[in-house]
Amino acid sequence: MNIGLKKSITTGGKEISIETGKLAKQADGSVVLRMGDTMILATVVAATEAREGVDFLPLTVDYKEKFAADGRIPGGFFRREARPSEREILVMRIVDRALRPLFPDDYHAEVQVMMQLIAYDGINSPDALVGFAASTAIAVSNIPFNGPMSEVRVGKVDGQFIINPTLEEMAKSDIDCMIAGTIENIVMVEGEMKEISEAEMVDIIKIAHESIKEQCQFQLDLAAEVPASQPKREYCHEDHNEEVAKRVMDFAYDKCSAVARQGLASKEKRAELFGAVKEEFIATLSEEELAEIGKYISVYFKAAMKKAVRDVMLNEGIRLDGRKFEEIRPIWAEVDYLPMVHGSAVFTRGETQSLTTLTLGGKMDEQMIDDVTYKGTTNFMLHYNFPPFSTGEARPLRGTSRREVGHGNLALRALKPVLPEDNAYTIRLVSEILESNGSSSMATVCAGTLALMDGGVQIKAPVSGIAMGLVADGGKFAVLSDILGDEDHLGDMDFKVTGTAAGITACQMDIKVDGLPYEVLIQALEQAKAGRLHILNKIIETIAKPNTEFKPQTPRIEAFNVPNDMIGAIIGPGGKIIQQLQKDTNTNITIEELETGEGRVQIMSNNADDMAAAVKSIKLIAFPPQVDEGAEYEGKIKSLQAYGVFVEILPGTDGLIHISEFAHERITKMEEVCKEGDIVKFKVVGRDPKTKKWKLSRKVLLPKPEKSEEANA
Repeated sequence: MNIGLKKSITTGGKEISIETGKLAKQADGSVVLRMGDTMILATVVAATEAREGVDFLPLTVDYKEKFAADGRIPGGFFRREARPSEREILVMRIVDRALRPLFPDDYHAEVQVMMQLIAYDGINSPDALVGFAASTAIAVSNIPFNGPMSEVRVGKVDGQFIINPTLEEMAKSDIDCMIAGTIENIVMVEGEMKEISEAEMVDIIKIAHESIKEQCQFQLDLAAEVPASQPKREYCHEDHNEEVAKRVMDFAYDKCSAVARQGLASKEKRAELFGAVKEEFIATLSEEELAEIGKYISVYFKAAMKKAVRDVMLNEGIRLDGRKFEEIRPIWAEVDYLPMVHGSAVFTRGETQSLTTLTLGGKMDEQMIDDVTYKGTTNFMLHYNFPPFSTGEARPLRGTSRREVGHGNLALRALKPVLPEDNAYTIRLVSEILESNGSSSMATVCAGTLALMDGGVQIKAPVSGIAMGLVADGGKFAVLSDILGDEDHLGDMDFKVTGTAAGITACQMDIKVDGLPYEVLIQALEQAKAGRLHILNKIIETIAKPNTEFKPQTPRIEAFNVPNDMIGAIIGPGGKIIQQLQKDTNTNITIEELETGEGRVQIMSNNADDMAAAVKSIKLIAFPPQVDEGAEYEGKIKSLQAYGVFVEILPGTDGLIHISEFAHERITKMEEVCKEGDIVKFKVVGRDPKTKKWKLSRKVLLPKPEKSEEANA
C-alpha cells in the first residue's frame, strides 16, 4: 500500500529522499527526509491569524535529537530527553537565521517549525539536512513564504570540496562550513576553517550555492504535486495609514538626517536626540489626534529614522558615529588584569568591552558530552555571558540564552584552530560582556586570544575578529567595518570574520537583502581582512607572544605513556593504589587507555616536589626496575610475621627477611625489635625456588659482635 508522495535528489553524489503525506498529517506541512539511514521529521504549523498587537513574526524553530534514533536510552534520573543540548540549540539557530528573513515582512501569525532526528546511522550528520527538511515542510504547506531555501555543509579533503561530507570525511576536512540560500541568493554562512584565504571563502560559497539551487528547485517540484500547498493562505496582519506615514516622514526625515550627520560616538546621546525628534512630532498632535493615530507613530518614526540614517551613509559617506566606512573604533586592551586567575584580559573597542578569564584544568575537568550523535569529552570550552547591564538595561536573568550559546560557539570555533596540538590542559575561557554596542562576539575572540597568551598557552598565532555591515539601496552600497549595534539593526548584513595574519579561522554571515552580488561579498572580505590585521596589531602591541611561563597559581601538568598491561597495576584493586598515591602526593592523577594500546597518565599538581614524587612512584610501577641478587637496598617493612618480616624492595616487589636473618642475636618475637613502617637496609641473598619470593638479609650488613673473653677461654 503506497501512502504519501516520495521523491529523491542526488546532492554531492549522495541520494536524499523526501516523502510527505505519510506522517504528521495534521500539521500544516510535514516531510520525512532521509540520507543513508539518517532520517529527519520536519513539521510546520502556523496560526490562522496574528495575535492582537503583534507587529513582528513570532517564529519558533525547535530541533530535537531522539536517543532512540541511535538505539540508546537517555542518561539522567528521568531517562528521557530533557532541555535542548548546546548542539541542538546551535542547529536551531542556524535554521532560524536562514528561515526568518524569507517570511513576508507583514506576516505576523505565530509559526512553529519542529525538526526531529528519528533515525541516525552514525555516518551522515543530521545538522546539514535539517534546513532542507524544514524548508520543504513549509513548501508543501499553504503558509506564505518567500522561499524555498536550503542549506548544505561544505568540507575539503585532500584539496577537494565535498558537499554534505560523511562524519569520516569531516574528520579529515580542513573546513566545516554551513551555507544556506535560495535559488537567487545566499542568506546565511557559518563555519570554521584552518586559516583559508578570502578567495577560497568565496569559492566555498559559490560551490555550495550550486547544490542549494538544485535542492530549492526540488522543493518547488515536490510542492507542485501537493494540492494542499496551493494557493497560499491570505492574510492581513498590518494596519497602515499612508497619510500618517507621509506626515511622520515629512516631519522627521530631515531632523533625523541632521542627527545622523553629527557623527556622535555615544549610543546614549544618539538615542536621546532621535527620541527628542519623535517627542517633538508627538507634541504637534492634539489629544484627539494622538488617540487616533498614536499606534502608528513608533512604526513610522522607525522607518523615517532608518531611511534618514541610511541615506546619509550612502549619499554623504557619514556613519552614525562619524567614522569612515573602513575605520575601526578606538581600541585599548590589557592583560593580567585579575590577580588570581590563570590568565585574563580586557578588550575594549568603542563601546563594546569583554573581560575574559582563562582557567586551566586537568583531565577530570573535561566536559562530558552525551548527545545522540556524539558521546565523549572535550577539553576546550568557551562561555559567553551577556548581562543586561552591558546595554544599560535592567531585566531578570532567565538562564543561558540561545544567543549566548551561539556567540560563545562562534568564538570557540575561531580560536580552536590555533590551540597547541600537544595541549595537556583542559581550557576554559569565559567572556563577560561588560559593555555592548556591536561586535561583542568579536571582542570575545580578541579578549580570548589575549587571555590565552597571558596564561602561557602556546597558541600557534593570535586571532582577531571583526563584524562587517552593509547598506545597499538602488544600486548604491556601502560596506561598513566594525559595525555598531544600530548599524546592524538598520543595515542589510551582519558578516563576522575571524582569523590570523595567515587566513580566516571562522565566519558567520546573515544577509537581510536580496541579491547580494559576489563583488560586494569580495569587497566585504577584503575590507574585513584589513580590519582584522589592524585589530591584530593592537593585540600584538598589548602582548606580542604567549608568555613562556604559566602563572604561579596555575596547576602544572605532566603526562606520559605507560604500557597498557601496567594500567591495572597503577590503579590497583578497586582504585586502591592510585587513590593512595593521590593522597600521599597531594596530586590529581588520571589514566586512560589510548587507541595505540598504551595508557596515558596525567598528573596535575601545584607543588613541584609532590609532582616529582607522584611521577617517580608511577614510573616505578609502570617500569619496574629489576631486583639484582646480591645488591643492597633500603625499604619499608610491610608486615610482621612470626617467622620474619616482609619488606618492600621496589614498588610492587616484596621480599622476606627471615627472623634468623634480621640480626646476629637471637630474636624471639619480631615486634620486640621492629614495627610495620620501619625503614631497614638489607641485601638480596637469593630466591626461594618454590615461592619465587626474594630472600633478604639484614644481618649480613651488620657488624659481627665481638666474642667475649669467657667464650675465648
